[in-house]
Amino acid sequence: MFNINLEHMKKPITSILIFLVLLSFTTAAQESKCSVTAGTDIVSNYIWRGSKFGKGPAIQPGIKLNAGGFTLGAWGSYCLSDEEAPEADLYTSYSFGPVSIGLSGYYFPGSDFFKTENHAFEINGALKQGILSLSANWILNEGAGSKGNDLYFEAGIAAGKVNLTAGAGNGWYTPSGKFNLCNLGISTSKEISVTDSFKIPLTGSAILNPATEQFFIVVGISL
Repeated sequence: MFNINLEHMKKPITSILIFLVLLSFTTAAQESKCSVTAGTDIVSNYIWRGSKFGKGPAIQPGIKLNAGGFTLGAWGSYCLSDEEAPEADLYTSYSFGPVSIGLSGYYFPGSDFFKTENHAFEINGALKQGILSLSANWILNEGAGSKGNDLYFEAGIAAGKVNLTAGAGNGWYTPSGKFNLCNLGISTSKEISVTDSFKIPLTGSAILNPATEQFFIVVGISL
């Protein structure tokens, strides 16, 4: 059902991306307030959209620039084991109030960075309204293990400190490549007080992947 030919949509999608980039850089240039932040998460396992990457704990550094509704960033993940499963991604997005649209590039170190076929490019959109969040993601090309046209949709509900997530996709996200539920999760967070002025955010998640019949429990801290 979802393995359709979307070739005829590439011209309007390209136009949207060009408009997004131009608007983003214009906004960044005009904004008087521009911030750059960096941080690192340490997680017990790297689980992404219901799938596990590598073995053991992972260090996940990131850096991003914010200017108005524009965000430009880089993010990575490196497992502390022989099965490192390295990843280094670039992304950009622009927020229009509760709606955001963006472009992500997925790259796995070990292959030639300057070859397009070693990257998977994804256009993504999101809506956040009150306690409800919705997102849609579409891989545009064949690259980095994707055959292209991979889709992933996710809905989330925030109830106090508890977040409920349901995600479904095809291609990358399921063993058969067919569209299926692949990410059902519940998560929460708290802060650990080290001193009166220094606190460490702690998160915990329970994740079920119905497509692979796998269940994960993950904890992480942010520095």
